[in-house]
Amino acid sequence: MALIVQKYGGTSVGTTERIKNVARRVAKFKAEGHDIVVAVSAMSGETNKLIALAKEIQANPDPRELDVIVSTGEQVTIGLLAMALKEIGVDAVSYTGGQVKILTDSAHTKARIQHIDDGAMRSDLAAGKVVIVAGFQGVDAEGNITTLGRGGSDTTGVALAAALKADECQIYTDVDGVYTTDPRVVPEARKLTTITFEEMLEMASLGSKVLQTRSVEFAGKYNVKLRVLSSFQEEGEGTLITFEEDSKMEKPVISGIAFNRDEARINVIGVPDKPGIAYQILGPVADANIDVDMIIQNVGQDGTTDFSFTVPKNDLGRAIKVLEGAQSQISARQINGDDKICKVSIVGVGMRSHVGVASTMFRTLAEEGINIQMISTSEIKISVVVDEKYLELAVRVLHKAFGLDAIQ
Repeated sequence: MALIVQKYGGTSVGTTERIKNVARRVAKFKAEGHDIVVAVSAMSGETNKLIALAKEIQANPDPRELDVIVSTGEQVTIGLLAMALKEIGVDAVSYTGGQVKILTDSAHTKARIQHIDDGAMRSDLAAGKVVIVAGFQGVDAEGNITTLGRGGSDTTGVALAAALKADECQIYTDVDGVYTTDPRVVPEARKLTTITFEEMLEMASLGSKVLQTRSVEFAGKYNVKLRVLSSFQEEGEGTLITFEEDSKMEKPVISGIAFNRDEARINVIGVPDKPGIAYQILGPVADANIDVDMIIQNVGQDGTTDFSFTVPKNDLGRAIKVLEGAQSQISARQINGDDKICKVSIVGVGMRSHVGVASTMFRTLAEEGINIQMISTSEIKISVVVDEKYLELAVRVLHKAFGLDAIQ
């Protein structure tokens, strides 16, 4: 008998029939003697509908009120799933994030979990109930509803598993595991049996949509055993995210290729080449709560330098506005942006023990006439920014160049 936290994404609960299927799956685990806590997303498409409604009222919706609105999507799902379980004879109880309570900070639309009260959940589990918790949401210290950002239900599931010291956290989605890259882009992509937390964290942060980055961080921090499975297949082991590399076999050089279309580049041209200029540029951007990814500062000439960095595409306009407001302070000759770019990354712990990985990547792209605009590296990843029209071509040729279609 184990304590298992299961998380079901929007496509897994996209219709009432699919919710009934989830209920049958949960009931099967319960019948095997396991204690089950379920975290769920809103039904697929619901969050987008709610955001669209808000934007019909306010072009830039008030963050606090937007959280109030979008959090209702998960509330519908938890009630329906509890009903579906009761209908087949399984006692269940549903909770919103505020009822649990999942305490967060007050950063509306991108809040971070600070504490989870597990008392009520443990009492219900002891009474033989299945506990269903709304993903993606919580409350701050003042009782305001908060949401955790896109994909936040993954983080809820992992955080619940950490708080309850669960034996395993199972993330059910519309794919049956973690693949070497998106099979919709590369049909030859292979499912990985295992992947290290380190690699998964890089894959998630670089654009792989299987798991939210923060959920992987949370799992690594609290040593939560994590498994990705398909909610549409009865059988299958999915992909286990492990804490250690498999020492029994040599790791492939590259485990996967991630990509992200949600990138925009900002160029700050002709700023004084002096100490502190990077802070003067990026400080106001950070104060506006805008994430900065890749950064390049060119070699200074004639006392000036050019500074480029990437931000999420939706934040491009706001970031430029912030910089224009500080233009006199940073003395920039020009500020411009480009949202027709994308980021392509190769990831693998095997890079630590193999040379020539970067040159293989750059040669492969050059042979296809793909120009690299920016480069960023770490011990187990290399990322490049290229024109977005080359995204799928770049992913396909790199997948082949590193032999990922041959991994079984």
